[in-house]
Amino acid sequence: MNRLKTSKPWDTHLHNPNDPSLKSWISVDESSDFPIQNLPCGVFSVSKNPARVGVAIGDYVLDLSVLYDDGFFDRDRIPFNVFAVGNLNEFMACGCDAWRSVRSTVSELLSANNPKLRDNNLLRERVLISQSDVTMHMPISVPSYVDFYSSEQHATNVGSMFRPDNPLMPNWKHIPIGYNGRASSVVVSGTDIHRPSGQVLPPDSETPIFSACRNLDFELEVGFLNGKTTSLGSRISTSQASEHIFGLVLVNDWSARDIQRWEYQPLGPFLSKTFGTSISPWVVTLDALEPWRCGGPEQNPPVLDYLKYTGDWRIDLNLQVELQTENMSKPQVISKTSFLNMYWNMAQQLAHQSVNGTNLQVGDLYASGTVSGDTPDSYGSMLELAWRGERPLVMQETGEERKFLLDGDTVVMTGWCQGDGYRVGFGEVRGKVIPTT
Repeated sequence: MNRLKTSKPWDTHLHNPNDPSLKSWISVDESSDFPIQNLPCGVFSVSKNPARVGVAIGDYVLDLSVLYDDGFFDRDRIPFNVFAVGNLNEFMACGCDAWRSVRSTVSELLSANNPKLRDNNLLRERVLISQSDVTMHMPISVPSYVDFYSSEQHATNVGSMFRPDNPLMPNWKHIPIGYNGRASSVVVSGTDIHRPSGQVLPPDSETPIFSACRNLDFELEVGFLNGKTTSLGSRISTSQASEHIFGLVLVNDWSARDIQRWEYQPLGPFLSKTFGTSISPWVVTLDALEPWRCGGPEQNPPVLDYLKYTGDWRIDLNLQVELQTENMSKPQVISKTSFLNMYWNMAQQLAHQSVNGTNLQVGDLYASGTVSGDTPDSYGSMLELAWRGERPLVMQETGEERKFLLDGDTVVMTGWCQGDGYRVGFGEVRGKVIPTT
């Protein structure tokens, strides 16, 4: 789906960063996640130099801190060099006008017919770095983390395992279910994940034991970042959500299913979810995803007034999960699904989070919950793919079976929106399971 719309904040300018016909003077392969229509933001470093903010273009990173020092960005919107800071928080705090101004400026500089950077050899050498030469860091400092439960297919699948006659709880279609997670254990892609330990209730036992997790799982999710602070006691509406959402990341919310089974009643997940949440290093702006936004599903029963919304809040975003064991030479695709498979959307999630007066902070991370589709090969967790271990996945290269994740297993998640001859993607979020400490 490539439905480029026309009424946008940049319509008053001659340059449209989402124009599908745009080309850059930097060569970008059609299969790259980072064409000129994307320009995602991330935090990188080279050698032992301090981390700073850049955008991805093809196989390169463009250093925004150098461009700021050389006077390329609006100092009225961005009063100091927020790109020389080791996270995106200061830039996000400048507001949506600044976000769009920077993206438009960078898009113009990288456009094929613009010589300002293209023909300036000295500047080009200072601002363009090969992605193979950089280390990527956490893109944000995360004050708080919320995990939702917004895919009807996933909620129905999990519910049917334990409540076959009534898989969805009575409140599920009335309220975006979620919980406050632990922000300190949100880590960037490439960080190893220690197998957690905790209390587990063995089958046919009435008393728990302390054990390493035996049912370790991944959860395929998409997260969004809040870029605007609110005061305690205030709340935001669904119509204000676009002013808050800076961009999106891929999320792997690792899960210890056996620990969770024992601990989650009556207050929900705790140690089973706090040991690690992985996110992609590149943040794709909400504006870059505009061409793939579309209408949501009919919500029945009707939602309460504060959850009603207008506009297109679903995103036609392809999602994929690969698994590689230590004995495999390459990963195997085990799930393909779409972010269209969501019942509750980002505007509703943000409005619900704040309806009780919770104050929002710049850098808050909100995850969608597991994204699952209608078919067995589109499920977003091992719990569903192997159906509680009853239908083990078979690794085609080695014949190994997986009911849940074993030590040495690597999970790789990718996501992209497909255009005509280009794609706007997220790179990857990758994590390897290592033994418990």
